[in-house]
Formats: sequence, C-alpha cells, structure tokens
Amino acid sequence: MRRLLSSRRQREREGLFVCEGEDLVAAAAAAGIEPVELLVAGETVEPALVAEVSTLGHPPRVLGVYRRADLPQGVRDVTVALWHVSDPGNVGTLLRAADAFGAGLVLSAGCADPTGPKALRASAGAIFRVPIGRFDEAPTPRVALVARAGEPLPHLDLTPPVTFVLGAEREGLPDDLAATCELRGTIPQPGEAESLNVAMAGAIALYELARRRA
Repeated sequence: MRRLLSSRRQREREGLFVCEGEDLVAAAAAAGIEPVELLVAGETVEPALVAEVSTLGHPPRVLGVYRRADLPQGVRDVTVALWHVSDPGNVGTLLRAADAFGAGLVLSAGCADPTGPKALRASAGAIFRVPIGRFDEAPTPRVALVARAGEPLPHLDLTPPVTFVLGAEREGLPDDLAATCELRGTIPQPGEAESLNVAMAGAIALYELARRRA
C-alpha cells in the first residue's frame, strides 16, 4: 500500500490507488464506489500500521484502496483540458472546480496523476464524481486561455459544447498548441499581477460560463 501512495508507476501498473481519510472514503461510498480493501485503525488493523503507511503528518483513521477503472469515464460538454499541468494540487483543485460547475476534465501526458495523494486531497472527493479523459478527447470548440493578447473572456461565445484549455504552471500554453484552438481568451485583470494560478484561471472560466447559463 505504501508503494501505491508513493509511486505513480505502481498505481498505473496495478490499476489501484489509496485514499487517506474518512472524507475521501465517504465520498467514494456516496458515489457508489466500493473499496478493494479498507483499513480502519483500531478495528481491522493496528493504528501503528496505518501511521507507518500514511503520507500524512497526522495519520488518518481510515485508508481505502480503490480501482482506477471504477472512476467516472467519458467527456462532458463542458470540459477543462490541462496541458502539462504537473502540480498535483492544481490538478486536484481543478477537479474540485469541475465538480462544482458540472464540467469534465481531460489531461495530457505530463500532467500530475489525479489519483496521487496530494491531488486526491485537493479534489475533496471530486475524483469520484468527475469524468477524466484524454486530452485529445476534448470537445470543440476549444478556448485557449492565455495570460494576454486573447479576446476578453466575457466577450466570447461560450455556448456548450466548449473546452477551456490551460497550460503548464510557468510556461502556459505553447503557441503552436494555442494556435490549434478555435478561440483564444484572456481573463481581464485590472490589477498588477502578471498572471493567474492555473487552477484559479480554470475556476474563473467555469464560473463565467455558469453565470451565463444561470
């Protein structure tokens, strides 16, 4: 189990991942996803064993092992597409934002593993509700979200189906990839910050679309 927590390769090889804590395990149960194995400190296993396995500073009471194949599949008509977003916290936060706004998520190669410990915690259980697909499955039109030189996001036609495409934390979207998108949008920023965090930008774009549909 420790290897599943620490190694993406192991998770991919075995098709399993580990959730740490009662909140994530409860989210899985609410989504109808059963664990392969459930360790409960003081009941099914000694607390010291849970502490030894866990990646958390304060070990959880519960660890659940789940199949990656049991997670939601497919693509929604509102999608966030991530290109080489390597920070697991950002991937997990965008999963949570997608869950809040009824969107799906697609990932390119080079993105952080959404079933890694940090991404799972940041997702707050959204991993069990949001379908995750491949980057090339994103529906069109695609809106490349760029820091500058795009059409202001409030001026764009965002009628679904639509995909918001966001790039890596530092480099953003490569010019050649942005050029393949049907639209190029920029979130207006009256302040002096150079750019927005990728998870913040994705959440704002999803909110803009939800606001219009309300």
